[in-house]
Amino acid sequence: MAHVSYLEQLNTERTEKIRSMLRSLPESCSDFISSIAMTTSVLTRMAYTIDLQTFCSFATKEIPYFAEKSPENWADEDLGYFTAKHLHAYADYLTLYYKDEDIGETIEQQKVLRNHECGVMRKLSSLRSYFDYMFKSERIKGNIAALVALPKLHEKPILHLIGPEVERLLSVANDGSEMTKTQQSFHHHTRKRDYAILMLFLGTGIRVSECVGIDTTDLDFANNAVLVTRKGGNQVILYYPDEVADALKDYLAERKQIKPATAADKNALFLSLQRKRISQRAVLIMVKKYCAIAVPLKKRMSPHKLRSTYATRLYHETEDIYLVADALGHSDVNTTRRHYAAMSDQRRREAAKNVHLPSSKEENQP
Repeated sequence: MAHVSYLEQLNTERTEKIRSMLRSLPESCSDFISSIAMTTSVLTRMAYTIDLQTFCSFATKEIPYFAEKSPENWADEDLGYFTAKHLHAYADYLTLYYKDEDIGETIEQQKVLRNHECGVMRKLSSLRSYFDYMFKSERIKGNIAALVALPKLHEKPILHLIGPEVERLLSVANDGSEMTKTQQSFHHHTRKRDYAILMLFLGTGIRVSECVGIDTTDLDFANNAVLVTRKGGNQVILYYPDEVADALKDYLAERKQIKPATAADKNALFLSLQRKRISQRAVLIMVKKYCAIAVPLKKRMSPHKLRSTYATRLYHETEDIYLVADALGHSDVNTTRRHYAAMSDQRRREAAKNVHLPSSKEENQP
């Protein structure tokens, strides 16, 4: 039997989830998702499907016309009932709503979902694409979603760690200081693994999805390199410094003594306490745990913010935006430029403050 890679296994699970969700949505949603199958990743199609599911849920709860209509029974003609007013209400709905499967008897028992500017924009963009597909397929008379303006995105400062904070984070992860007794009992078993993961984030700028997908056979210590699978499925080689290599070797010696719980996890580099491939959620919780102790004032730390820490330090050292874009795996350098190019302006301002010239007043004095 051929070996199934982690990415292939993950995409299979995602595809099954997409098909399951589409069964409770209008047939046109399935047609739309099928139409983009050759040009998008499975993860992108799952995001579209979730967004369409959210829209259908809004319609059945907030618009009387759809209250007695199950989404899977919607016909193309039903989409013509939507107006710009409905979609404006949907945009407002997205800022605060409750997850259907977690509805409790009181508001406190319900799972509250909130979307900020980026989340609202993505969900409205998904709706635009869906209505645009229906319009171009001549299944509806117009793309009403195009009349709804997308929210304006406000630039936010990049949240990252500075030198002393990086040192403290790694110190906390290494010695388990300031942890609760419960945390310390687990830390004894996960110290080397957690330290290696943090070093990998800070030393390569790797994505969390790429990190959990690494197999033991992907490591090349002769060249300090690791083979990772990017979001689009392309494989690239990332290089890491000696400090990261030392952390990986230290963990790998321990990893070789662990027998994975299943054959599917046989080659996984990073394992959970259940001896299965560690999940992205588990890595997120782990990073937040250590950051809460090491940098308690930075509340939104995550694996992605550690990736930003790497990128920020690399840009400060090189001022090469193309190198940073390549290291991060950005297909469009403008994505990188929007986040990091402002640092050049800041450094130019600092340079100007350090150049002192005599003023004209001083020269004209008798």
